[in-house]
Amino acid sequence: MSTTRQRVVALCGGVGGSKLVLGLSRVVAGDNLLVVANTGDDFEHCSLAVSPDLDTIMYTLAGIADPERGWGRSNETWTFMSALAALGGATWFQLGDGDLATHVERTRRLAAGEPLSEITRDFCRRLGIGATVLPMSDGRVRTRLRTNEGWLDFQDYFVRRRCAPAVLELAYEGADTAAPHPALIAALQDPQLRAVVICPSNPFISIAPILALPRLRQAIADCAAPVVAVSPIIGGQSVKGPTAKMMKELGHAVSAGTIGRLYADLIDTYVLDQADAAEAATLGIPTTVAHTLMTTLADREVLAREVLASADRIQT
Repeated sequence: MSTTRQRVVALCGGVGGSKLVLGLSRVVAGDNLLVVANTGDDFEHCSLAVSPDLDTIMYTLAGIADPERGWGRSNETWTFMSALAALGGATWFQLGDGDLATHVERTRRLAAGEPLSEITRDFCRRLGIGATVLPMSDGRVRTRLRTNEGWLDFQDYFVRRRCAPAVLELAYEGADTAAPHPALIAALQDPQLRAVVICPSNPFISIAPILALPRLRQAIADCAAPVVAVSPIIGGQSVKGPTAKMMKELGHAVSAGTIGRLYADLIDTYVLDQADAAEAATLGIPTTVAHTLMTTLADREVLAREVLASADRIQT
């Protein structure tokens, strides 16, 4: 490992990406790890500002994420949802009682004029998180999907419709005017930057909204540190979520190689699973074959070390 370059920037969506982020947090000291969260999934529910990917990352790093559902808080209770259902309220998007406190306080502070990034920093401090977690922008970006049932807001597609409609096109509304967070741009220009990691998150709904921000894709391509992506596809299947389904519907072959080619203009090296080792030679860039299925905490840490080692090999 380089002794002079310590900082790591990780671009992350929700459950899959947060597993690797947890591993990175165990091998990258404190705020040397900057986690940039997708906020294209954000929406308003029950008049509350909900940031699903931000919250998944925060809860994971704080050690309070629900290990079975993969989202929300552990040991959650559901009194609010039960009372809401009894009154005929909207219950298609579940808000646990502990999770509800996050959304209530975020909504209050946003209404008072605080930017989302400062609210997130304070939440992380109070939750004892050493890494820096930032929304990709303080501006509003919303992912929408054109489907065989028309245009849908992301949460309508993902939660209410359970990803059933076929996806034909994606749009990231507001991305053209939402500036990347200044701390992210500064980190990409930092001579102490060791690596930029694209986590194994859905490339269309978790990573693409981040990369759609003005100048950000170019800033990543221009940074002096190696950029490494980790495949969310293992053996032709997505580990979690609709990645494989969306790839098919958008006309892509479902393979780790396809993901690598989607990021070809950005990345210097690529990490893919042992099940996909035969594809490594087809990409024309350095690759690392590793065990990428993260089922235990040890898996997360080992993969994090492999990812950073793959970046270090590019520097030397």
